[in-house]
Amino acid sequence: MSRIGKRPVPIPAGVTAAIEGKQLAIKGPKGTLTLPLADEVRYAVEDGGISVQPVSDTKRARSFWGLQRTLVQNLVTGVTDGFTRQLLITGVGYRAAVQGKNLKLQLGYSHDVDYTIPEGITIVTPDATTVNISGIDKQKVGQVAAEIRRWRKPEPYKGKGIKYAGEFIFRKEGKKK
Repeated sequence: MSRIGKRPVPIPAGVTAAIEGKQLAIKGPKGTLTLPLADEVRYAVEDGGISVQPVSDTKRARSFWGLQRTLVQNLVTGVTDGFTRQLLITGVGYRAAVQGKNLKLQLGYSHDVDYTIPEGITIVTPDATTVNISGIDKQKVGQVAAEIRRWRKPEPYKGKGIKYAGEFIFRKEGKKK
């Protein structure tokens, strides 16, 4: 039995939820998000929240139960607070700057890397070595952060590269004479 799935997702004030056909639509102060409904799970929009229950007792239905409840929770959190990922850039001469709808990265290559910022995502660079990515869709924010990090992953010897804030980079000792 899913301990996560048993609890209904509370709907805060100012947020509305509706099931329209095969989609759950959540509307809040930051925007509107939709989720395609899974056939293995039954959704109910009640006065205090959204409850998710499995349709049958099959393994597939039980595994979708907690996942779908978490996806609904992410929609509610996104339209109320939003999500933010922070990237830290380490290395001599490595820097980032936002220019219009592009993120310009200098990562030690012979050329600058220009990353086009997708719709629904806001990127801010408070200083040259910090990149803040925010938006209402958790999956999209994480995907953009992963795409930016992919340009120069942190290496284990000097720690140079792009890493998530709070990420631990396992450091190795160099060659000995």
